[in-house]
Amino acid sequence: MKMLSRRAFSGLAVGSSALAAAVGGAWPVRSALAASPGLRDYGKAPEFTGIDKWLNSEPLTMQGLAGKVVLVDFWTYSCINCIRTLPYVVGWYEKYKERGFVVVGVHSPEFAYEKSTRNVQDAIQRFGIRYPVAQDNGFSTWKAYNNQYWPTFYLADSNGQVMRRHFGEGEYAEMEAAIEALLARRPPA
Repeated sequence: MKMLSRRAFSGLAVGSSALAAAVGGAWPVRSALAASPGLRDYGKAPEFTGIDKWLNSEPLTMQGLAGKVVLVDFWTYSCINCIRTLPYVVGWYEKYKERGFVVVGVHSPEFAYEKSTRNVQDAIQRFGIRYPVAQDNGFSTWKAYNNQYWPTFYLADSNGQVMRRHFGEGEYAEMEAAIEALLARRPPA
């Protein structure tokens, strides 16, 4: 499994921002993206596989979540980039859960101590996470999604199609616009 280190990913993000600024500034690009949710069909969302433990939930499947808009968030509790995204993810969950929105946090550890269920439970409590968290110590679900980064978001529509993905921090307004757009398309329950 080839993964980009946090340092390399951060360098990539900084370089991309500098390039955007040099080409004419990132502000107009950001505001244009905020107006459009940037949806694209990336294919069917893979099932959750090889999960060691489910926290805050009974075991879930993408098939069982049919009809819901699902945000799959690959994270690990000691990743500063992941920690910075959590207030947004927790906020989206609280704001939209009554409208058919589900967040599944897939905790995929970078370090051995992050495999401890007790440590993950402590982090869930510390960060105020009330949505389901799948402990993916063997990286089975990570591999099923062909994921390479922490954090990464995969947003699936009510038919289970991944319609938006995002690697790293940022684009919070764009992701929320995509969540709202997919909820608006969702058939009435």
